[in-house]
Amino acid sequence: MNEEISTNNKSPKSLLIPILIGIFFGILLGGFLPIFGKEIYFLGEIFINALLMLVMPLVITSMVNSITGLGDLRFLKTMGLKTLILYMITTGIAVILGLILVIIIQPGVADTETERLLLRGGQFLESAEYSITNNQVNVENDTFRKSFDDRYLVVLRDQNIIGRIDFAGAHNQRSILVEKWQDSDGKIVTPAQKGRGIKIDLTIAQKLSGKEETSIITTLKKVIMGLLPRNLFQAMANNDVLPLIVVSLIFGAILTTIDRGKIVIDLFEVLNIAVLKMVDLILLFSPVGIGALIAGRLGEAGGFSGFATEFLSLWKYTGTVMLGLFLHGFIILPLLFYFITKGKPPFIFLRRMLPALTTAFSTASSSATIPVSLECAIKNNKINPKIADFVIPLGATVNMDGTALYEAVAAVFIAQVYGMELSIGQLVVIFLTATLAAIGAAGIPEAGLVMMILVLKAVDIPIEGISLILAIDWFLDRCRTTVNVFGDSVVAAMVETLEE
Repeated sequence: MNEEISTNNKSPKSLLIPILIGIFFGILLGGFLPIFGKEIYFLGEIFINALLMLVMPLVITSMVNSITGLGDLRFLKTMGLKTLILYMITTGIAVILGLILVIIIQPGVADTETERLLLRGGQFLESAEYSITNNQVNVENDTFRKSFDDRYLVVLRDQNIIGRIDFAGAHNQRSILVEKWQDSDGKIVTPAQKGRGIKIDLTIAQKLSGKEETSIITTLKKVIMGLLPRNLFQAMANNDVLPLIVVSLIFGAILTTIDRGKIVIDLFEVLNIAVLKMVDLILLFSPVGIGALIAGRLGEAGGFSGFATEFLSLWKYTGTVMLGLFLHGFIILPLLFYFITKGKPPFIFLRRMLPALTTAFSTASSSATIPVSLECAIKNNKINPKIADFVIPLGATVNMDGTALYEAVAAVFIAQVYGMELSIGQLVVIFLTATLAAIGAAGIPEAGLVMMILVLKAVDIPIEGISLILAIDWFLDRCRTTVNVFGDSVVAAMVETLEE
């Protein structure tokens, strides 16, 4: 298989400059012409769909090839153990780094009462956002509660109805801006003396619906049960990679014990090469697809002005997360790489992984990036295919360094906004919960949101605080996915050295 791959002249490395050009034009189009950026977003969706289409066949063929190519299955035990230990170490370091930064910088601690009200979504300033969690949202002394017919927000004070807001027809909107309401006596009440009013996000309640009672135990149970799904084809249709990895490992191991299994092993080797060549063809479209994804997302944010507004409203929090991701991705992971691989240059390795990293940033999906990550790891960085085929798909499901760091920072930030003092014990709980949630998130729907609920509930932080960070989450999601993907490739290189 090594010879087959090495003879292919089409390398992801040669596409790096076109991809960077595509990103540049995507930023310009989405920033200056947001409407046009949204119009071309479908080109990016085609690119993502093409990658996701190949994830399942690539995981199956690469995993079977990896296991059958090991020869002695005892190598699988040692390789798997080293992989999981390294994944736990890198994720744990990321969480600790995030906790240290958020405690030192304190992005949620406001210097003034006015700033504190803005952070809490207070009613005195513009751009104050509220989520409707458990059918209610607290506004200082008042509470807005959705009525059962979904037409009104009822205003309560001390559990007594003092008025209502009619937002009939607003169901399909992302949010509504409450400028005034009518109390029970017919008097017009304004939310504040300053500001335009209260902006209430109507979509968060739907996202949190049914997830409020989620716990780390129930989530881990779902992940464990999901390892052996009732319908394997349904798991493939849902892009559930983890159960497919388990089945492929068992299938490959059994093939090595069958006398006539060599026929099937050779078939899977050919299939793997064919799928990789299909990845090569899709990557030719990557500059256009990645550029369109970035243009479309910037367009949805309202161009440069809209993105700047979102960024500046949470600049301390956003800066803390990005600083943590930068330190972990460009300092800690390269240092681990350098020492464990016995002096290999980490930034040359990073440069050769850039096509995968730019794909991760544009798609915000570790699973969709698996085909490109394998291409870059095997072709550009010459990692043994038997190791890369095992470590990288597994990492896309259980290794989330950037996401774990983000969850830790977000949890402490929300606690700071609410004025909660977290003890050492609570910080330890956040560390453990963020680490475990990062491993178990792959097999559950809306993984990032569920992970955040788990971390917040573990230390009794109000889960409606999630609404404070959703405005900029689309951008941070791309940043943390990039670090996730780089962490997978770094661990693959370290496992290769340890196996040698």
